[in-house]
Order: sequence, then structure tokens, then C-alpha cells
Amino acid sequence: MSETGVEKMSEREIEAALASAPDWNEVGGELQRTFQFDGFAQSMAFVNRVAEAAEASQHHPDILIRYNKVTLTLSTHDAGGITARDFDLAGVINAFV
Repeated sequence: MSETGVEKMSEREIEAALASAPDWNEVGGELQRTFQFDGFAQSMAFVNRVAEAAEASQHHPDILIRYNKVTLTLSTHDAGGITARDFDLAGVINAFV
């Protein structure tokens, strides 16, 4: 168990959770999704909403911004991989689009 008390999920658990996380994928032991918007301003508005949710949950994604595309990568570093916290935040983020 990690310092945060959250356990890394097994491959089977991750596969099951991905079934209810539209457009998210496991990439290199992390949870990842790319979002596409009409332009840069919409991308940045989305990133700001993600930042607020991340701060509220104290769980922060890696964010890559490329004009109208935003790639988010989630993992729980303390647990050494993907946990339920990552899927919880992915669900919150999915509700933004």
C-alpha cells in the first residue's frame, strides 16, 4: 500500500475500469486521453477546469497542450501506477466535455 493508502490496480482491474472510462487508454502504466477543441482558447478553458478539479482532489495530471489538443496523463506516483484515484479524476474530467 502507498503512503496515501491507495493501492495500485491490477491489469484486470484496469481493464474493467477502462470499460466505463470512454476514450481513456492505458499507456505505459498510466491513464491517458487526448481531447480536441475548436481552438487554443477552448483548450485553455478546459485546462483551467481540469486544474481546479485537480486542486480540489489534490491529484494532479500531467498536461500537454498543443494548440487545440490537450493530452492528460494520470497515475498515482505514490502507488507506482494507476489507482482508483486516477479513474475518479478521469470521470470528473469526462464530465467537462
